[in-house]
Amino acid sequence: MIRKAQLDDLDQLVILFNNYRKFYGKASDIESAKDFLKARISKQESVIFVAEYEGNLRGFVQLFPIFSSTRMKKYWLLNDLFVDENSRGRQFSKALIEAAKQLCIDTESCGMLLETGKTNNVGNRLYPACGFKLYDEVNFYEWTNPQ
Repeated sequence: MIRKAQLDDLDQLVILFNNYRKFYGKASDIESAKDFLKARISKQESVIFVAEYEGNLRGFVQLFPIFSSTRMKKYWLLNDLFVDENSRGRQFSKALIEAAKQLCIDTESCGMLLETGKTNNVGNRLYPACGFKLYDEVNFYEWTNPQ
């Protein structure tokens, strides 16, 4: 079952989120992860969908609202997508992406954006299979706060 995350999900969600961060080379930090997710949910600063199966959370997708000035509409940034290692291959990722697409439709947004590493072979097969287009005509730049 795919549904929106609630504060009651924090204990399980934080484990998935921490594993997601570790996958991207970040140090484990359960307490900070819990604080981060609790703030996003309680302040409604993101939308998080979870994949629940047999009473356990198996994966999640987190989307942040952004806006397109040229289209004058909301966009969604699909910032995080993760499925527990033992639950992969069961279509949870595709179901979470479909929930994200429905959010775009329900909020009358112009779409969603995401970024993934060039070496993320699974993601680079998954996203096109789910209808995403790769835009390689643009340069993606990042400025990182030195503090």
